[in-house]
Amino acid sequence: MSTRLDLTSIRRSFESKRDHAIGVFRQKPNADRLVHELRRLTDDALRQLLKLYPLPKHAALAAVGGYGRGELYPYSDVDLLILLDKPPNASDEAQLSGLVAALWDLGIEPGYSVRTVDECLQEAESDITVQTCLLENRFISGRRSLVNSFNKAMLSQLDPKAFFRAKLAEMRQRHTRFQETPYALEPNCKESPGGLRDLQVIRWMAKAAGFGSSWAQIAKNGLLTHQEANDLRRAESAFKRLRVELHLLAGRREDRLVFDMQHALAQVYGLQATETRRASEILMQRYYWAARLVTQLNTVLVQSIEESLFPVPNSAATPIDECFYDLNGRLEIQADDLFERDTHQILRAFLMMQQHPELTGMTARTMRALWHARRLMDADFRRDRRNRETFLAILQQPQGIVHALRRMTMLNILPRYLPVFRRVVGQMQHDLFHVYTVDQHTLQVIRNLRRFTMPEHAQEYPLASRLMAGLERHWLLYVAALFHDIAKGRGGDHSELGSVDVRRFAREHDLSKEDTELVVFLVRQHLLMSQVAQKQDLSNPEVIRSFAKQVGNTRRLTALYLLTVADIRGTSPKVWNAWKGKLLEDLFHLTQSALGGHAESANTVLQQRIEEATRLTRLVGLRDESREAFWQKVDVAYFLRHDAPDIAWHTRHLYYQVSPEKAVVKARPVVGGTGLQIMVYTLDQKYLFARICDYLGHKGLDVQDARIHTTRHGYALDSFVVLPISAQRDLRSLADLVEHELAQALDQGAQTAVARASSPNKRPSRLSRAFPFAPVVELQPDEGSQLWRLAVVATDRPGLLAELAHTFAQFNVSLQMAKVMTLGERVEDVFVISGDALSQPRQQRQFQRAVFDTLNAEMIHAA
Repeated sequence: MSTRLDLTSIRRSFESKRDHAIGVFRQKPNADRLVHELRRLTDDALRQLLKLYPLPKHAALAAVGGYGRGELYPYSDVDLLILLDKPPNASDEAQLSGLVAALWDLGIEPGYSVRTVDECLQEAESDITVQTCLLENRFISGRRSLVNSFNKAMLSQLDPKAFFRAKLAEMRQRHTRFQETPYALEPNCKESPGGLRDLQVIRWMAKAAGFGSSWAQIAKNGLLTHQEANDLRRAESAFKRLRVELHLLAGRREDRLVFDMQHALAQVYGLQATETRRASEILMQRYYWAARLVTQLNTVLVQSIEESLFPVPNSAATPIDECFYDLNGRLEIQADDLFERDTHQILRAFLMMQQHPELTGMTARTMRALWHARRLMDADFRRDRRNRETFLAILQQPQGIVHALRRMTMLNILPRYLPVFRRVVGQMQHDLFHVYTVDQHTLQVIRNLRRFTMPEHAQEYPLASRLMAGLERHWLLYVAALFHDIAKGRGGDHSELGSVDVRRFAREHDLSKEDTELVVFLVRQHLLMSQVAQKQDLSNPEVIRSFAKQVGNTRRLTALYLLTVADIRGTSPKVWNAWKGKLLEDLFHLTQSALGGHAESANTVLQQRIEEATRLTRLVGLRDESREAFWQKVDVAYFLRHDAPDIAWHTRHLYYQVSPEKAVVKARPVVGGTGLQIMVYTLDQKYLFARICDYLGHKGLDVQDARIHTTRHGYALDSFVVLPISAQRDLRSLADLVEHELAQALDQGAQTAVARASSPNKRPSRLSRAFPFAPVVELQPDEGSQLWRLAVVATDRPGLLAELAHTFAQFNVSLQMAKVMTLGERVEDVFVISGDALSQPRQQRQFQRAVFDTLNAEMIHAA
């Protein structure tokens, strides 16, 4: 009984002191002091516990891992090693079992292992993670001599070269797991590239190689400058505090800066939102800056240790010119002060890398010199004609452009040369579809443009590759890509602001008037082609004429198409799909024809489509009188809204069943074999569109395009393009299934509304919860007709289109056409609609409110 009370008192004392330490941290945040104090308190509690539950006489208790390093975060595991000099007997096992149970009763979460010295040495030899953990052991209690002899054996077994190779491979695997970037939307401050683990790797490698274990020791041994050591010390302290704050906010072990935490963390740090940026965006930009610093110095230091462990003889150096030479495949500078003596060589270093493809990287010495030379890049440097010529030469090289720009960004050279670019380094875009910071998205776009020039990617981008090959001075696209989002986060129209920046760049770099106007046009209008292709009716000749007038000429059209494809594909892997690609290609070809003097009027387009559809139906053996049986039932609008192949497809399946009693459903693979086109033909009914959307949503089919037509005799002819959510589905089998199931579903209870395929109560994603935005609903009369154009922007969710269809039906609003654009977790849809309610001001307001409430249902339920 007294033992239980003693254990309780130890726990109460431990928890009280722990709470006091956290309270002190809250008053004056000092993460280093807190993690060391929590370590000390845990050490004391364990030693008190061992008085009640002693170790076997031949054992020792040691801290390992982060706890062994002397750091303990509020909710981290307490990693312990119970070290034995021989295997435990039954009495030892009973004794240790009582101790382990008491550890849990003490209120800590132990990560423990019971091993003999020999067992530890065997595991360390076969597993680098275990070896690293054991190397950071720290004696707590028991036989100190046992721990000392164990440490001596571990060090004698340690091979610095093998340890370096293993840790380097482990680090690369970890970086790959986190997509090789510190710029993740929800980075892990411990494990992500540029986080705490990268700092620990440097120390582990340096310690094993004999350069010391502290930043001061590493600097003293020549691997770091004192400034670099101070930079790393500050970054480490900042990351430690961030990890502490995450633990305290979550009330558990949490090392990820998840969306839910970012706003709360910004409040903890006292950051205030501005007119153009959320406080969380400011927080994340500071995190990314620190992570970039760590990433850069990690690269330099790891390479420095490698060059020390695996030295290359001077005989391996081959001169390139008077400033640089090739040292075992890496660019080396002739002297440490090269860039200080001749600042023109700063940008030339990157040009050298491009012009000498045999070079695989830069030496640590070169990278360190460039890193420190960035401070020499002032206004005079940027005005220097030679530097401007070198920068343009980098963009004009036939190879290595993306690598050069990425290396320049990492070393902080590009942000120094283009101060406007520095503003967007680490600038997050919380718009529910960009998954990269602005600077990383920009480099992704340039990478995509570069791929259009490479033969190995021609099969993936056939049209883009062909157009790029024929585009004169295509390097101007890289200039446009650099500036297309450069004004993000400033407020105002980033396209207009960016066009001012790129015009200044063009003037300063002596671009011709023609080239200047091209890059200005591309930056100002970089969203235009996407908006027209995905939100307007490309079958309308007036849409094509208007777009052609805005573009002006074929060179601009080609450049805009290439930039648009690269831009969309650079936002997120989820945003691009084959349907978007087809829409952009269609718009390109239609506009190219219009710019070539072949723009047709609606009457000409109508006649051409009828003639082409006639030819296609004859090819499959359909007689003219059979075709006319169906065509007499549709009006001019039908022919203007569908292209000739679709008209022929409809006709082939409907000419013999113009007035069927049951629904006719046909489906076929389209969009390069990635999607389905579905035709529904049945007697018109109030909830028809809603019922179809319910079914498609239930089957996991995303609607990309919908065209609705009512025949002269009251039949609905609805055409959909859908993409399966799962890309692994067999489309031919899926088409057969849709034809059977959808027809059967429509024939059952035709005049009633159906249960919705998904509930608006579905929990919203963490991203949309953390960065909500109010839906946008715009209703305008469609020029020149009795139709209306409804544009909506909202957070996406399963079943949303079906819910909107139900809302339309409730107000007797008929859908003529839908253009559905999904951007990550955001939708931007356009509907062409009609109905008496739209011409009555009061009912129109009620309808708009109902649409808004439907779009906003997720936010309402989330609240």
